[in-house]
Amino acid sequence: MELSIVDTSQVTEGGTAVEALRSTGELAALADRLGYDRYWLAEHHGAGRLNASSSPEVMIARVASLTTGIRVGSGTVLLNHHSAFRIAETFRLLHSMFPGRIDLGIGRANGMPAVDLALQRERSELARYEDYGSQIVEVLTWFDGSWPERHPFADVPVMPGVEGNPEPWVLGSTPSSAVAAGELGLPYCFAAFINPRAVKTALDAYRRAFTPSPFRTGLQAPRTTVGINVSCAETEEAAARLRASVELFYRRLSRGEFGDGMPLPETAVTELGGVPEPTEYVPGEWPRQFSAAPTRLREMLEAMAAEVGADGFVLQDLIASPVDRQRSYELIAGAFELEPRVAGA
Repeated sequence: MELSIVDTSQVTEGGTAVEALRSTGELAALADRLGYDRYWLAEHHGAGRLNASSSPEVMIARVASLTTGIRVGSGTVLLNHHSAFRIAETFRLLHSMFPGRIDLGIGRANGMPAVDLALQRERSELARYEDYGSQIVEVLTWFDGSWPERHPFADVPVMPGVEGNPEPWVLGSTPSSAVAAGELGLPYCFAAFINPRAVKTALDAYRRAFTPSPFRTGLQAPRTTVGINVSCAETEEAAARLRASVELFYRRLSRGEFGDGMPLPETAVTELGGVPEPTEYVPGEWPRQFSAAPTRLREMLEAMAAEVGADGFVLQDLIASPVDRQRSYELIAGAFELEPRVAGA
């Protein structure tokens, strides 16, 4: 089973964005050594008190320079806020610097209206883009250099002389994104930590829609992963205690309280009135976040993968302490018997 990580560079309550970015670098280096497959960086705008990662392409360059073998990519780059040409250029540049190690995770999302407006050049009204599928096609066409001969872009190369391309993925949390990925023949990652009840529906829709890709960077057979939020510790209670931070974070968000970072477990347990009960896997009724000791976590993830036919998981965590984050991924790597990566291999 493929195991990867997506990192939002969460800021801890009382901490700073600089500390969060340092933690990201340290965790990425550890994930590389432990044998994880991919390390993806998020794109969040206007949320600097919570997430320090606003530019995945900058983060990718940093993380790739700190690692030797793990693939590094965006999880996700928000295509509705960018030019397809700009994304193709940027990620081809990253690929030229770290060949064979760069992923382009493509998604779309809107935030607060003021933030979305600030991301636009034309600000007379808030833009609503409905051309997501054609944007993805444009990125892939730039990668392939396959514009028709008379097209105005036909004579505009993207990093000529560079062999190969980043590996494109479509990321989403709705069946519509799954269908878009399937119709283009691209690998697909579903964000179950956003919409857990729709995992099977989306992956089934992806497989029904799948068509072998006409693009060189596409697939000839379906490939899926699922993004889940996970906290792991030596015991069930310790893992649930780490998850308390996540539970409180989402409870505050539901009340419109953004706070100043991820709450520490001590704060979370006090405000929640105790340590949360351990999470259980129930087919079709996945929670937004899981916590467990290593052996039970592996059992749950293997059952979940079998239920929806996933090839692997992209693990997200919102653990407040960098030390606890690192230990969580160490325990997961041990439970799944990941093969440690030799530096430079």
